[in-house]
Amino acid sequence: MRKIIIDTDPGQDDAVAILLALASPEVDVLGITAVAGNVPLELTAKNTRIVCELAGRPDVKVFAGCDRPIGRTLVTAEHVHGQTGLNGVEHPDPTMPLQEGHAVDFIIDTIRSTDDVTLCPLGPLTNIATALERAPDIAERIKEIVLMGGAYFEVGNITPAAEFNIYVDPEAADIVFKSGTPLVVAPLDLTHKMLTSAEWIETMRALGTPVGDAVAGWTDFFERFDVAKYGSAGAPLHDPCVIAHIIDPSLFSGRHVNVEIETESPLTRGMTVADWWGVTDRAKNALFLGGGDRARFFDLLTTRLGTL
Repeated sequence: MRKIIIDTDPGQDDAVAILLALASPEVDVLGITAVAGNVPLELTAKNTRIVCELAGRPDVKVFAGCDRPIGRTLVTAEHVHGQTGLNGVEHPDPTMPLQEGHAVDFIIDTIRSTDDVTLCPLGPLTNIATALERAPDIAERIKEIVLMGGAYFEVGNITPAAEFNIYVDPEAADIVFKSGTPLVVAPLDLTHKMLTSAEWIETMRALGTPVGDAVAGWTDFFERFDVAKYGSAGAPLHDPCVIAHIIDPSLFSGRHVNVEIETESPLTRGMTVADWWGVTDRAKNALFLGGGDRARFFDLLTTRLGTL
């Protein structure tokens, strides 16, 4: 069983990732930390609790974290996820409380007191980087950081050069990628191969459960953006790839490469410069995923979400 902390900014695909984690016996969710990203922090903290209650897990510890990037103005993505971040389904306000204390303190304290914790960031890396800056000693205690972010061949989805999570807080990403902690990265090159389909959405709806109805409604909503933008048959489920990799790494393939984060250029801010072909002598610092078994990925989602 992998002990994980999910750091998230829900977002419909974040919500599916949280549900997958809470439905999977291979992972022990020590807590979930919210960060500003797809929508502001007030909504990401609220949405995280909505998803936990939907999964029947009001016992999960949820902490609010950083409400803005390191030294930058927050950029959000309501144009993708809607004004609530979970558009597509009407949700009651959560009744479970936020935990007292800050998400960054929870991350630091948990890593210091618990061996082999894996961090699973699904949004901008502000909370993770802030924890590493405040407590440099935790870097060597983290088992692994498995994150969704960046791109190589696919390049950008928020600018021509950058993926949203890295673009929102490139300084934070730079800190994380230089931390020396083992990194696994699920970039757009992978997630754009994990596309939803009308058949899968109907499979979710046919579960006849609140979880199935929610996943179907969320997916119906947010895939409209990707279908219009990319002309694809469905929408990429970005963030569940992180949890799926934790559960079964054989679902995906990739390459250990050096990845540097562009923080200075206004043209390429947030670009993940991946040395895919080894043309520099920079040390390899990340397993950059690029291929995956879509059928097995969606089988895993269907099976696990069906248990909630």
